Amino acid sequence: MLKEKIKQLAKQQLEQVIENRRHIHSHPELSFEEYKTSAFVEKELRSYGIEKIEKKADTGMVALIEGKNPSKKVFALRADMDALPITEQNEVPYKSQNEGVMHACGHDVHTSSLLGAAKILQEVKDQFEGTIKLIFQPGEERIPGGASLMIKEKALENPKPSGILGQHVMPLIDAGKVGFRKGMYMASADEIHVTVKGKGGHAAMPETLVDPILIASHMIVALQQVISRNASPKIPSVLSFGRVEALGATNVIPDEVKIQGTFRTLDENWRAKAHKKMIKIAEGIAEGMGGSVDFEVRKGYPHLKNAPELTERAYLAAQEFLGPENVQDLDIWMAAEDFAYYTHEMEGCFYRLGIRNEEKGITSGVHTSTFDIDESALEVGAGLMAWIALKELENETGK
Repeated sequence: MLKEKIKQLAKQQLEQVIENRRHIHSHPELSFEEYKTSAFVEKELRSYGIEKIEKKADTGMVALIEGKNPSKKVFALRADMDALPITEQNEVPYKSQNEGVMHACGHDVHTSSLLGAAKILQEVKDQFEGTIKLIFQPGEERIPGGASLMIKEKALENPKPSGILGQHVMPLIDAGKVGFRKGMYMASADEIHVTVKGKGGHAAMPETLVDPILIASHMIVALQQVISRNASPKIPSVLSFGRVEALGATNVIPDEVKIQGTFRTLDENWRAKAHKKMIKIAEGIAEGMGGSVDFEVRKGYPHLKNAPELTERAYLAAQEFLGPENVQDLDIWMAAEDFAYYTHEMEGCFYRLGIRNEEKGITSGVHTSTFDIDESALEVGAGLMAWIALKELENETGK
């Protein structure tokens, strides 16, 4: 039975997948600088006998695993390879050797898991019909997002997949378990960069000034009505400001104030309207108080939507592979992911891989200096991805 064969292969190669993960973890590279990681991935793929490999977006690549009747159906699997500018605090044998750079978001897990899935699929390619397209992308952590560049360089064409699957570590879920959500799942993410301009001077003479701190204060409060009085309660939205810089003193009013924040939502039409509304409110307040404002919205990733039918099939496949007790339902997550770009091009499913183990003290969140995983999760990471891919090739819909 093919399912048992995949489980057996996933278990047999766990040690190798762990070794690959530790190698990648020890040698992290920042977004769009993944040259050594990319070379490592390509070397591994070729060692499995996978020869159809094409470089994309400088450090990314696409590879094909062709079964019998390769043109019957194509399905894609994706992993990201970049790390974060964080200094690792874990004292482990595979600690980052690149000072100030760390795989703190699990991309080492994603890449090693996809390599593991690739090896499994290559070993059973005479037992399935169709083609598996492997996508190893750069730069998920940095705008414009490696996914958008891979799409521009036609990574989803020649051959075109019927759909695409991605996974991401989840420190809130125990190792051995996974989570899925159909429909809207993750938010778009836009950066807000604001400069409020006034006329500074001595704080004891407010009548001679145009106080940009006061203008900025009104602006921050007023902009919250974009969420509370303009967004539909049915559309999740977040507007937060995390940096306010006014370089004055106790008795000095500065000439300008800089503000930075983020706007997130799960609806593209409302997203565009909100951008215009924020700018209009900010400009109105600044002008009404005698100042001016430069209000820039830097568009980030779109919202991530999981295709309902594909995600339902993946959910059922995961229950079949892991047991129903190990498959969870997820809530909406207001973080962002550039996998979203793929889901606006074709049917996509992005699910969560549990990596938590409280007994081992593995509980830290992503983007922290103490993030780590229970490496037993890599058996699921590789095996389940391979299994869902094969189930999709068997599915007669979405050709």
